[in-house]
Amino acid sequence: MKILELKIMRGPNYWSIKHPKIIVLKLDLEDLQHVQTNEIPNLAQKIQKLFPGMYKHRSSAGTEGGFIRLLEEGTVFSKVVQHIALELQTMAGMNSGYGRRYAGSQPGVETIVFSYQQERAGAYAAEAAVRITEALARGEKVSIIQDVAKLHQIREDEYFGPTTEAIVQEAVNRNIPYIQNRQTSHIHLGYGIYQKRIQAAMSNNTSFFGVENAGNKNITKDILEDAGIPVPKGRTVYSLKQLEEAIEELDYPVVTKPLDGNQGKGASINIQNWKEATKGFAEAQRYSQAVMVEQYIQGFDYRLLVINGKFVAAAKRTPAMVVGDGVSTIRQLINQVNKDPRRGVGHEKELTHIKVDRITRSILRERGISLQTVLDFGEELHLKKTANLSTGGTATDVTDIVDPYNVLMAERIAGIIGLDICGIDVMTSDIAIPLPDTRGAVIEVNAAPGLRMHISPTEGLRRNVAEPIIDMLFPYGTPSRIPIVAITGTNGKTTTSRLISHILNFKGYNVGFTTTDGIYIQGKKIIKGDTTGSFSSEFVLKDPTVNYAVLEVARGGMLRSGLAFTQCDIGVVTNVSEDHLGLGDIHTVEDMARVKAVVPKTVCSDGYAILNADDDLVYDMAKELQCKIAFFSLDEQNPRITEHISKGGLAAVYEEGFISIFKNTYKIRIDRVADIPVTFGGRARFNIYNVLAAALAAYTSHLEVNEIKTALRTFVPSAETMPGRMNLFKLPKVEVLIDYAHNIASMQAIGDFIRSTEASTKIGIIAGVGDRRDQDMIEVGKLAAEMFDEIIIRQDKDLRGRKGSEINNLLKQGIFAVKPALEPIEIKQESSALAYAIEYAPQNAFITLFSEDIQEAVKLVENFRVIQHREQNADK
Repeated sequence: MKILELKIMRGPNYWSIKHPKIIVLKLDLEDLQHVQTNEIPNLAQKIQKLFPGMYKHRSSAGTEGGFIRLLEEGTVFSKVVQHIALELQTMAGMNSGYGRRYAGSQPGVETIVFSYQQERAGAYAAEAAVRITEALARGEKVSIIQDVAKLHQIREDEYFGPTTEAIVQEAVNRNIPYIQNRQTSHIHLGYGIYQKRIQAAMSNNTSFFGVENAGNKNITKDILEDAGIPVPKGRTVYSLKQLEEAIEELDYPVVTKPLDGNQGKGASINIQNWKEATKGFAEAQRYSQAVMVEQYIQGFDYRLLVINGKFVAAAKRTPAMVVGDGVSTIRQLINQVNKDPRRGVGHEKELTHIKVDRITRSILRERGISLQTVLDFGEELHLKKTANLSTGGTATDVTDIVDPYNVLMAERIAGIIGLDICGIDVMTSDIAIPLPDTRGAVIEVNAAPGLRMHISPTEGLRRNVAEPIIDMLFPYGTPSRIPIVAITGTNGKTTTSRLISHILNFKGYNVGFTTTDGIYIQGKKIIKGDTTGSFSSEFVLKDPTVNYAVLEVARGGMLRSGLAFTQCDIGVVTNVSEDHLGLGDIHTVEDMARVKAVVPKTVCSDGYAILNADDDLVYDMAKELQCKIAFFSLDEQNPRITEHISKGGLAAVYEEGFISIFKNTYKIRIDRVADIPVTFGGRARFNIYNVLAAALAAYTSHLEVNEIKTALRTFVPSAETMPGRMNLFKLPKVEVLIDYAHNIASMQAIGDFIRSTEASTKIGIIAGVGDRRDQDMIEVGKLAAEMFDEIIIRQDKDLRGRKGSEINNLLKQGIFAVKPALEPIEIKQESSALAYAIEYAPQNAFITLFSEDIQEAVKLVENFRVIQHREQNADK
């Protein structure tokens, strides 16, 4: 088998709307193409032995054991790859249950899709599944231990962590969207101006002042002591001499810890002698030159959690430990504890495996025992010096027994230190008694406290402590989303996106929008390039100044990684025609329609899908939608429109020279087409479609008719407002039209405009695109011959795998089929071809350039306009 392509989907996509996070694996089965699983001896038994959890896979049978029975009956090996990829992830603590297999257009080539939790883990599982399946098919012995270990490691490297996971899940439960910043550990909750950002249990609301206070343990102690909070006596030391002086003052037992440490790193407790003290000092200095030495407070370790000024949870923490049975060695006891199904690798489960590390061995040496020692029955042995869950400790929820004095104390501490989310570590014999009465003390105050001990305690009630965090960030009734308008289709996407953005800008919204020429924030181009993929959409949605998003969504981005959003408010589909066929396994126009349909399928239930009723494939999309639907058409008598409005539907039509909206039985006229500049007096019929779609988007966004009308009239087409879209320049000698049209449908639309244009000679500058089908390039040649009296053939800079001569010959084949006597001129460079056409064109000629480099072409035309004006003035 051979992997032909592996893609990671991060949002709703061609293969699944419901399961946005999937791996898409294109696989060539090669010599296993005609082999069934039941032809390999004992394959089902071997797979079940390797993957015991595979028995739960229901497959098409719909019952447990269904996939194993399918293996025994006989199925294709692509199914084996799919199920192994899923089970490998599950074994590594990442439950993944969705998978599908699709036959490809070529024999032996199939596409497998399956869900993932972590991107790198999903990609690794795909490659490992292919390797394991091949080995099993060859009858080889297979071990998956290293693969599962590798997936465990990837999970730990990439996993949010239990704190972030809990907060994100609570946000998702409330329909608050999130975006993960892959360059940092920040999570964006919400979109645009409503977004909040978190990093574990710190938010963008968390005060720097509070974090600084909590980060310096000396300052924390001083502040708390001044406020009457019991704290242990202590000193900060930098050398062994200072350490000795501190211990003389405090007396044993003491605690050493780094001044600016966290998560218990470098801390040593209950130090009883100088040897232990020097070791504790050295351990602390691994994290900080400044070391705190404090009195050791007898008692249990408690964590109190305060969120937004309110006490919400408390847990009693116990260091990793074993209890002797009089028979087992310490090593055996640790292994027994680690067999607890609640324990896993890192943050995989509620509890973490206990590891025998340097600290554990140090504790054993200090007690004069080893891993082979057998503890007496009932004898307890702490294996770590701190009670952190990440080192194997346990937690018991004690929220309901915390004394009111201690609750008030915790809330005061959070306010005094200045933290919105605050973890307070307390040592006391009993948290149900006021702290001063037990001679306990506050040991530490933590910014960004871990939530795991409260969410998943070893004993006691689980506390949804993520809920008050989301309540704080997004109080009930406050928004988290900005409206999203998503536009897709074969042609007209960019013009429609710009029209909608202009209308919304006119209304006063701070619009962020994406197009094929760049990302714009409030009318300013921020990023240049073709920005119609998920990264560009995320860029807009993460911008804190934007309160309305208008996102052009192209085929390539949807096939490459899916959408950046799970739902939008308005989804526009302009049309679907033959373009880019044969790329990305999209071979027919029906396939292309299924790609474009991803956008309207993500429209929220009370939003609108705005569809072209004159396009059969777009009109048919309405059948699968759960949202509201609005149609647009150039024909008010279109039976699809009349039927729709008769049922109370909404539509926009071109009727009697007007753009009108039909709502129920009422007709609302927006404006005369001739008065809307982008239609070029009605000659650019394809732009009338774009205006209809934009008007509907504006109307369903609750803009008033007069606002829509004025905005449409003030959108003047130019190289600035619509780069590469009907950029028309009138020079003293000729007119030049520059357009990005690069497919048959867009060329046909431009052809309608050119036919209605009077000119002495019509000259076309065309090019073929190397990754298109032969018949597509021949058709471009035919269209050019029908449109122009003279033709210049240029070449794109990127020929996309073809020779220039091959492309040109296909274009000429089409030209000669229509006009055998027309001999095209071949000029390779676009700028040279345009300069030649302008310089040698007869008076009143009309030149059309289908351009690759819009900016350079516009600059060249402007230069010629200046030169021709000078020449004209000189002649006078």
